[in-house]
Amino acid sequence: MTATSPQSTASPEWARRPTNLAKAVTAELVRRVVRGDHPPGSTLPAEPVLGALFSVSRTVIREAVKVLQEKGLVQVRQGAGTVISPPVSWNMLDELVLAAVIAEDESLAVLDDVVVTRRLLESDMALVAARMADEDTVGRLGALVDRMDELVHDLDAYHEHDRTFHDTIMRASGNRIARGVVRSLEKQVVDSADYMGATGVELCKASNRGHRRVFERIAAHDQAGASEAMFTHITEAWLVRRAPAGDPGRLKR
Repeated sequence: MTATSPQSTASPEWARRPTNLAKAVTAELVRRVVRGDHPPGSTLPAEPVLGALFSVSRTVIREAVKVLQEKGLVQVRQGAGTVISPPVSWNMLDELVLAAVIAEDESLAVLDDVVVTRRLLESDMALVAARMADEDTVGRLGALVDRMDELVHDLDAYHEHDRTFHDTIMRASGNRIARGVVRSLEKQVVDSADYMGATGVELCKASNRGHRRVFERIAAHDQAGASEAMFTHITEAWLVRRAPAGDPGRLKR
């Protein structure tokens, strides 16, 4: 494949000359690759071209390309240049990559996948929590659910307690790997308007009814019931927040 020409001008933020040029160049190149400015199989413009585009040295460009390679977006091939990798090779748990993919995905399919992954892990952790939870954990979950009933008019406080409720269950499961994946995904999408979606008093009330069902099943040490309640809660809460774009069919079992 021949090299794809970069856009004729850099992004407006380059007028402000970011302090960490390599990070800024990396972030911009990630956006361009995900956006399709440089399609899979094509080659990234040569170092001198990119250096001139961003008004940075070749050293900065080399550092940025190295990071792109670590993220799975490109492969550096001897004699062939820097080749854009297919999306299947991209590291979707990487903050920059996931943010760029979400920004370009009008169908919300990527956010659907985030929710599917989250509910798969959290429903399993709820099952284990129902088996492992001691009186202290059950008491904390009950207090959180009761407090959220009182906070439905204070959306920021409600959402903070919501996150604490889920994290308490994840901690009770003892699965640090699953908890780490969920927390990483949540951190990366929590500021996305598409992910947070609609909110309001009635939606918070409905959401907390789901929390209470999860709590009741954990308190009863009903493992299957806790898993099903968490699966249903996460699915229903997302469907309420989700915009009508695309096809949410991948949410089906």
